[in-house]
Amino acid sequence: MRTLLKALFFLLCIASALGIFALYRPQYIPPPIKEAIWPRDDIAVVRARQTPVLSTGFATHNSTLGARVYIRIFKEERELELWVQTHADTYALFKTYPICNHSGGLGPKLKEGDRQSPEGFYAVTKAALNPNSSYHLSFNLGFPNRYDRSHNRTGSFLMVHGDCVSIGCYAMTDPAIEEIYVAVEAALKGGQSSVPVHAFPFRPTPQRMAMASGQRWEAFWQQLAPAYHAFAETNRPPLITVDGGKYLVTAW
Repeated sequence: MRTLLKALFFLLCIASALGIFALYRPQYIPPPIKEAIWPRDDIAVVRARQTPVLSTGFATHNSTLGARVYIRIFKEERELELWVQTHADTYALFKTYPICNHSGGLGPKLKEGDRQSPEGFYAVTKAALNPNSSYHLSFNLGFPNRYDRSHNRTGSFLMVHGDCVSIGCYAMTDPAIEEIYVAVEAALKGGQSSVPVHAFPFRPTPQRMAMASGQRWEAFWQQLAPAYHAFAETNRPPLITVDGGKYLVTAW
């Protein structure tokens, strides 16, 4: 009997140890399978696939595919917003996409190779579009812009693209970049000279800005925040200029 009790006690100890081990072992995260479930098609096929989807979606926001668009990025929240100009000449939020991957922490990109995703105000032109990107589809943000150059910041090929891989870019899933890319392309073909992309470190609410007090980039973030609030007030992307090495924001 005593031997049986010892054996049961031994088995209970083993089970308990295994339970603790299972509790603390790292969670297994399966590798991405997007390549297996989403085709890397030619841009003509992508347009054919996304045009009816976007056209229907834009119509529900009182807009049409080819209307002006505006993009906002929030690094901390890992979100990209796509806004579309409505027939009333204001902007409506078409969709918020999760950012699949970005590089570095909060704060601007400073130099080539620092693997930091940029923050600031950028503009995407037709020349920035790359339908043959190794990352499925991409468009160049135009870093360094005038502000960046005034602060001697260096870097190149800072993109929004697919494939969920980032060494300084904002990487989306392939389905997301297809929608975003086709909407941006259509807007540029429709007459928009450049698509504004405003990359914020976080949503600059008064509470979040208070948390940033005393941090290294507080003064820089205070230059970005007015653009967020101007858009909230007018529902139109603000005019951004650079003067004396500072961003200046003017609401329409």
